[in-house]
Amino acid sequence: MSERPAMMVPMPADTGLDPEQSAAVLAPRGPVCVLAGAGTGKTRTITRRIAHLVADGHVSAGQVLAVTFTARAAGEMRGRLRELGVGGSGPQVQARTFHAAALRQLKYFWPQVIGDTPWRLLDRKFAVVSSAAARVGLSTSTESVRDLASEIEWSKASLIAPEDYPRAIAKIRREAPVDATKVAQVYAAYEELKARGQDGMLLDFDDLLLHTAAALEEHSTVADEFRERYRCFVVDEYQDVTPLQQRVLDAWLGDRDDLTVVGDANQTIYSFTGATPNYLLDFSRKFPEATVVRLERDYRSTPEVVSLANRVIGAARGRIAGTRLQLIGQRAPGPEPEFMEFDDEPAEALGVARAIKRLIAAGTPAAEIAVLYRINAQSEAHEQALTKLGIPFQVRGGEGFFTRTEVRQAVAALRQAAGRDDLPEGADNGEALVSLVRAVLAPLGLTNEEPSGTQARERWASLSALVALTEEQLVHEPELSLTGLLQELTARAEARHPPTVQGVTLASLHAAKGLEWDAVFLVGLNDGTLPIQHVLGDANSGADDVAVEEERRLLYVGVTRAREHLQLSWALARNEGGRKSRRRSRFLNGLIPEDSPASRVAAPSSGNKKRPRCRVCGKPLIGTSATMLGRCEKCPSNVDLELLEHLKAWRLDKSRELKVPAYVVFSDNTLMAIAEQRPQDNRGLVSIPGIGPKKLDNFGEDVLAVIRGELRAATLDI
Repeated sequence: MSERPAMMVPMPADTGLDPEQSAAVLAPRGPVCVLAGAGTGKTRTITRRIAHLVADGHVSAGQVLAVTFTARAAGEMRGRLRELGVGGSGPQVQARTFHAAALRQLKYFWPQVIGDTPWRLLDRKFAVVSSAAARVGLSTSTESVRDLASEIEWSKASLIAPEDYPRAIAKIRREAPVDATKVAQVYAAYEELKARGQDGMLLDFDDLLLHTAAALEEHSTVADEFRERYRCFVVDEYQDVTPLQQRVLDAWLGDRDDLTVVGDANQTIYSFTGATPNYLLDFSRKFPEATVVRLERDYRSTPEVVSLANRVIGAARGRIAGTRLQLIGQRAPGPEPEFMEFDDEPAEALGVARAIKRLIAAGTPAAEIAVLYRINAQSEAHEQALTKLGIPFQVRGGEGFFTRTEVRQAVAALRQAAGRDDLPEGADNGEALVSLVRAVLAPLGLTNEEPSGTQARERWASLSALVALTEEQLVHEPELSLTGLLQELTARAEARHPPTVQGVTLASLHAAKGLEWDAVFLVGLNDGTLPIQHVLGDANSGADDVAVEEERRLLYVGVTRAREHLQLSWALARNEGGRKSRRRSRFLNGLIPEDSPASRVAAPSSGNKKRPRCRVCGKPLIGTSATMLGRCEKCPSNVDLELLEHLKAWRLDKSRELKVPAYVVFSDNTLMAIAEQRPQDNRGLVSIPGIGPKKLDNFGEDVLAVIRGELRAATLDI
């Protein structure tokens, strides 16, 4: 984003604002963009700005519409404004979510726009989507319908019509839960069913926004009345705006520019819902005279936590990374973040629970401690460990493990299997028990490979966790029977009812957005979990960098939730005593101090093969990029730049010939390794990670010819 920096304004003595916050508050009426990093006091800043605009007579309180993304955030904003006395006893600032604001407006303008046609809000679309799926001949299982509903919501938020869905997702390489044409048919059937509601039209939450925008765009009298009512707009969390929400905002504004937006592109973690940071990044292009203020003083976290957060996001790539904020810790120093490596997930959960117990004993309230993970299915081990140590907890943003629908269904199916009298002898105990459990859970969604679709993945992860729990119990009780397993599951489920008093928070990283705690434990930081496996792509065809970068921002959000204590951990195996083949997250490379006990990494999974070492300094190589290059990323490169350019030009020609993306031929790191190591034969080529037999057959002869100078690409015109 190109920026016109705000003029520095001396901090008013009685406001408690820092110079940058004060600059945002006192900026002239008109377009203002506040780039607010985590913990920098954005709510204080935007509420003070509203108060300033009202107090100085730029606008009356009743003419301000402030929108954010959660009812909690809107409520907090209203409370802050009341404390500031904004509006007095007269009309108040309207602080609402986008949907709540649109609902209020649509109820008012509907008679003018539509007439007497009745309508009602469809607050739960499951039944209608299920009917639409049945029409198309698709599964109406809970997970299938939820995935289809999510795709419909994404499409509408992205302003994509049913007929355009297949082409749109192909363009951006979005994964559909089922065949894209089928999704489009379900989407069209869903819209048709809503239009034929028995009691009039049915409108879902996205329809509220669509109809509100259309009313203002197509009816000048409606637009004039609305714009007379509201003169000033404030949008919080602007990095999470969808194309549909931006369309509504544009309709609200008309040709005016009295707009203040607040956001942080580094905290963009909801692109799967249609959210995009592009409107934030392009704000000063749309409004060239906009005042842009950067809030980088972090009042939430200690300098040690802030330093780690900066290093996490400092490794980011792509357009968002170009506007990153460099946080500056304002609190007194605290403990250094800790990194912990555990042999397996049960050991990790128990280690975290013990650390939590020590913090509570030292005076940290349980309610000020959180355990954060990538997917909800990871909570089970931590629920168990906390229960074992008698530590109260609450699960936020998701059900406790044993209360999830798929887990209840699985336990019921296992009980039914235990009641059968036709099982072969020995099939329900000992080593055979795992096979039986897998067979019972297969019809419920347990497959050998992780499925596509968010809901299907969550179900699969929960069912896989039950299989892992069975394997874990067999380690301790080799002759465990199905009846014994059910008794264990019942005991664990009964113990999962913590007191309703405040306890340790268990939450996914997405659910933790906007929250903060004194102590945060980020768990399960393994490649395949964070970043999650389905965004990594095929190792030979390159990962989806955009999706991987969003996973990095999830880690950044997690780190910035901690005020003082922060621990990051991972496990080398899933089950107790399992093979230690997992790798810690690639996002941790370069962050762990050399003297940390966790600086070691998991042993390679292929037999007793030694870890490759850097050909420059001799140290073990950590991370995919370093392994591919054959040297530490910080060690000096001896790349032949001219050869690298020839290799890139050859790759471009080859990708055009094959009609595939360039990275499918070779990744940038592979080309860099070739240009550094200059292999002279096939043996040298296959020694470079990323060049397997297939790529050697397809491209090996060409690459060696480029290295020898016998082949030059047409792209270079030489």
